[in-house]
Amino acid sequence: MTYVTCNHSLKMCHRKRTWERYAHTTKLCLLFVLIIVSGCATHADKATALRSSFYSGNISAALAQTDPAKNKKDHDADVVSLDRAILQLTAGKPAEAEQTLRVVRDRFDKLEQRSYADKAKALLTDDRQLNYAGEEYERILIRVMLALSNLMHSGGDVPAYALQITSKQQEFLQASKQVKENPNQQPIDYTPLTKQLAIGSYLRAAVLESSPLDYDDVSRCRVQVANWQPDFRDAKIDLARAETGRHSSPGHGVVYVISLVGEGPYKEEAIEAPTTVALLIADRILSAIGKYELPPNVAPVRVPRVVRPHQTLDSIEVSDGQGPLGSTATIMHVSNLAIEQNRLEKDQIIARAVARRIAKKGAVYAMKDGLNVERSPELDLLLTIAGVAWEATERADTRCWSLLPDRIQVLRLELPAGPQVLKLTPKKLSGINGVPVAVDVNVENGRTSFVLGSFPTDRAVGEVQVKTYH
Repeated sequence: MTYVTCNHSLKMCHRKRTWERYAHTTKLCLLFVLIIVSGCATHADKATALRSSFYSGNISAALAQTDPAKNKKDHDADVVSLDRAILQLTAGKPAEAEQTLRVVRDRFDKLEQRSYADKAKALLTDDRQLNYAGEEYERILIRVMLALSNLMHSGGDVPAYALQITSKQQEFLQASKQVKENPNQQPIDYTPLTKQLAIGSYLRAAVLESSPLDYDDVSRCRVQVANWQPDFRDAKIDLARAETGRHSSPGHGVVYVISLVGEGPYKEEAIEAPTTVALLIADRILSAIGKYELPPNVAPVRVPRVVRPHQTLDSIEVSDGQGPLGSTATIMHVSNLAIEQNRLEKDQIIARAVARRIAKKGAVYAMKDGLNVERSPELDLLLTIAGVAWEATERADTRCWSLLPDRIQVLRLELPAGPQVLKLTPKKLSGINGVPVAVDVNVENGRTSFVLGSFPTDRAVGEVQVKTYH
């Protein structure tokens, strides 16, 4: 009897220690999960603070927030560098901005084709654990901002960058054609944009038009702008002038005013119910990574949604001492581009979130099978709780290029040679003027000058820059 009692007591002690071990381990896991969920700021939180500093004109604070030393070990490092490049350009340091953008462009090019190992890793966590490779519109915008940065300090590489804008999008358009022709053989997480953008051709023509030797190229670029963006206000006027081969009248020069207008797009977390298309894509993903099956009902998931902030600005009016000379017109609508891509990729984004949820549940079930939880209801409960907590760490990937403008606008002016004082006035949608800024431009006979300013709100932020090409 004593032996049986002791043996029973030993078994009870063993079970108690096992239970305590499971409980202690699970508590630590849950505590770790809660710390992650509640203690770490998302990229959206950081971006909100950065946008606030930038839009208020506090460039020095914004540069401190994007200090590479603070972000070099993060998955967000490259996207933070993109914001830093905008700050450098706005602060009148276009050469630094160009160098920053070149590094990120090359990184994104390498990351475009992610490995299956990277994608598998994301299925066990979420997309935030992947190195950010940029959205398609952002990879195009890198080349746009490279052209603008180079334009304001040397200009020698603008035609090459402009060609990169066009050729990069041609890659995407070719991919779009392949997706339509062979939908089952294409990557299951890719939907390309399908509209050709005109800004690359516009910038190339603007830089080359002061040279009579390049007018064939100029005319070709003007035709592309008119065909690709027929709603651009100045397309027909620019084309007609290019066909005459005339840069400007004798004793005159040309000034291009380029303005970055409005608060650009950003991402926020949203809850979306899976669509039929999303579930079909999720099933393909799960079939590719293992023996997972879609349940009959799938709960809504967290996904990123692109938001266009409320806009107050319409355009930038340019005037001299004698009155208005004209207002800028949109050559690229950045927010619309971002929203359109988000719409096109919505089903793929939802599908990845659904696949992640099912893969996580599958991992928990596999662990239960391996530990034979039928003999321990307590362990079964603990693993179930841990699985729910694991799924709770899932957050939408809200990383994006936060300091892009809402629109890029342009105005071409032909002015008499000599010193000119141009006044740039933000025109609000309400009809009320913003705060004007005066810019000194030395217009040279037969030459082209460029003025670049950033107007996210009703006043210029940073330095309005001027560059004349001889």
